[in-house]
Amino acid sequence: MRRKPQPPVDPVGEQSSDAELLRAVAAGQTAALRLLHHRHAPWLRARLRRRCADPDVVDAAIQDTFVAVWRDARRYTATGSDAAAWIWTIAIRRLVSTLRGPAHRWLSGPAEEPPADVLVTPSAEELVLLGVEHGALGPALNRLSPELRSLIEATALDGLTVREAAALLGIPEGTAKTRLMRARARLRELLT
Repeated sequence: MRRKPQPPVDPVGEQSSDAELLRAVAAGQTAALRLLHHRHAPWLRARLRRRCADPDVVDAAIQDTFVAVWRDARRYTATGSDAAAWIWTIAIRRLVSTLRGPAHRWLSGPAEEPPADVLVTPSAEELVLLGVEHGALGPALNRLSPELRSLIEATALDGLTVREAAALLGIPEGTAKTRLMRARARLRELLT
């Protein structure tokens, strides 16, 4: 019996997985990037806003994230990490880069004085990131081995779960938990 030919699968359809969409983005399909943005921008915005009170900075970080996804989609490997974790890692790094940049008001001072009736305060997350950069935690993190430091950064700074961090780093979840315990113990030693 002869099989009826099946229509080709559209790699950028609503039912496509994130990994399929990333492969399509790597092949230059802008529709796939639009769909990824539609799926991921809302939750990225919600998570980044917990770390930064400035909606313009968050929006810039999200825009930079999807520019990076467009540019680097070919680097994504479905076996190495979960697509959402990969995109989150890009987003949090873009946010941190924006916060560290010369234009950010908490590092370089405001470009112009805010109006007198507007109270401008940094978010708790911005203060933590500044403390990491300029406080005792930054040098202590730098003294950790690369595998311990990357796990602490993924969980404590980037906000990933241990499972997400393990997937991102390409290690078993049990290994990630053990390394995280070692990293925390070593940080306690270095900070006391």
